[in-house]
Amino acid sequence: MSEYDVLIIGGGPAGLTAGLYAARAGLKSLLLERGIFGGQIVNARLVENYPGFPEGISGPELGEFMRRQATKYGLKTLTTEVSGVRAGNAYEISTSEGNIQTAAIIIAAGAEYRKLDVDGEERLSGRGVSYCATCDGFFLRDREVAVVGGGDTAITDALELAQHCRKVYIIHRRDRLRATKAMQEKAFSQPKIELVWNTVVHEIVGDRMLRNLRLRNVKTGQSSDLEVDGIFIAVGLKPNSQVFSQLVTLDEAGFIVTDELMRTSAPGIFAAGDIRHNSFRQVITAAGDGAAAAMSAFTYVQE
Repeated sequence: MSEYDVLIIGGGPAGLTAGLYAARAGLKSLLLERGIFGGQIVNARLVENYPGFPEGISGPELGEFMRRQATKYGLKTLTTEVSGVRAGNAYEISTSEGNIQTAAIIIAAGAEYRKLDVDGEERLSGRGVSYCATCDGFFLRDREVAVVGGGDTAITDALELAQHCRKVYIIHRRDRLRATKAMQEKAFSQPKIELVWNTVVHEIVGDRMLRNLRLRNVKTGQSSDLEVDGIFIAVGLKPNSQVFSQLVTLDEAGFIVTDELMRTSAPGIFAAGDIRHNSFRQVITAAGDGAAAAMSAFTYVQE
């Protein structure tokens, strides 16, 4: 059974930065990733808000740069699925490649955007379909766009998009918003925002790029088309925290609760990035979380 000082679960910006800092600190470190290194940023055509790249950089390229830099300093990586974690004198992680022991764990397994699961959504992702207004809204300045959802995230996205888009439709399946009263008042007072009540997106239409949305009124059953250049889906996030639910404290939505040093409720277990409660879900803040988690893990291992 392999033994490590720190084991990092998740190969997005948080996990790769944690691996970089842990390896440079001299810790015997292993990063486990079940899919593609880079996390959510591999879906971004262009990242323009990460420092050091004034012309922007593609998401896959940024993820690959992070992986190469971390492994350059000795971080080991393994593509595998984590199926369980058992506490003892050391933590034992069960994976599809066998069991691994470690003194400390950094959970950077991220979160997945909840999807509408309608025709055209997957095919047109990155071609007019987005889950991040902060990431992609700037590309649609002076265009007409739609936001799907009725909570604080959806309204925040709509208000941000209204700063540079010509028109913003908020499509909500109910006849009232779930967002806080203050957020609702801001949306109602924004002249560029139009609410589309009691409506769901039935299909996202387009060939190479999104062309229009096919909508259905949930009360009348009537269908209609809405021509927009982009759709931002803001119906929630699902944290990948199920494996750790018996070890660490989660909030009501399933995100891992940490303190400012990325420490969870379990000694020697840290969390970073999108899986963490109150994360800003940006590449730069995920990287900052990863660095902090690695430094805290180093202190824990030394003590």
